[in-house]
Amino acid sequence: MEGTQKPLIKFGWLRAVIYMVIIALVVLIFQILSPYISNLFEPGTESGDENIVSFGVLYFCMGLCIFAATWLCRKFIDRRSFESLGFTWKGYSNEAGLGFFASIALLGIGTLILVAIKYLTFTSASFDFGSLFLEVVLLLIVAFIEELLFRGYLLNNLMQSLNKWIALSVVSVLFALFHQTNPDVSLLAIVNIVVAGFLLGLNYIFTKNLWFGIFFHFAWNYFQGPVLGYDVSGLQFGSILQQTITGPELWTGGAFGFESSLLCPLLFIVAILVFTYAFLKRYQPKVP
Repeated sequence: MEGTQKPLIKFGWLRAVIYMVIIALVVLIFQILSPYISNLFEPGTESGDENIVSFGVLYFCMGLCIFAATWLCRKFIDRRSFESLGFTWKGYSNEAGLGFFASIALLGIGTLILVAIKYLTFTSASFDFGSLFLEVVLLLIVAFIEELLFRGYLLNNLMQSLNKWIALSVVSVLFALFHQTNPDVSLLAIVNIVVAGFLLGLNYIFTKNLWFGIFFHFAWNYFQGPVLGYDVSGLQFGSILQQTITGPELWTGGAFGFESSLLCPLLFIVAILVFTYAFLKRYQPKVP
């Protein structure tokens, strides 16, 4: 029985280190393969669609390998079920909804501020169902894989060896480093992604459930790029709304997207304070 089996490796931090080495090798292999995959697609389209297709193929293949590595580590090293990483839906659908709508609210507030101070204007709108559907699929895969990797396996195991707040901080830094090779990345963007990682994992340290993080992550990326027209972590998507940015990059984020703006961490910090209070009030009495 799963409940009576002890992990193959006793220490959660060591299991996390071994897993991270495996994932680092997977990422390195796909970084080496990236130019060859990119060369399969025609360069030079105005919308940058070839970059998204190339990224999608690369990320899908890498995601399959990360998924397989996580499943194998969970089964043979942790000796627990894959589902126990945090995929219970019953009783946690409200957390999923909270993550989804909280991300839209934060993006909406930030965008309204930029519009109000005339740093951003929306110039036109268009709708391409095919592109939007492909972007939904791609960004669902991105959200699922990154939450599985960082908040699922790493945070789950680190919490067995470290204080949950320290574990969350470590994973948030690793999450940011995972994005350090993205196009147009900056120091502010890396700091912002550390804060974003903290927010994404906040629910998990109380519930050990991934649906808040998955839905927040997906909605943040999707509404940021394909809906509102920002770049998403340096990647350009086709979007419903076309925007023109005239304000300084410090406040707008520039080529990396809203995640590289000073507004982003300010909004995230407010959300972290609010959610920490709410989750402490709701879950702390239940946490041993």
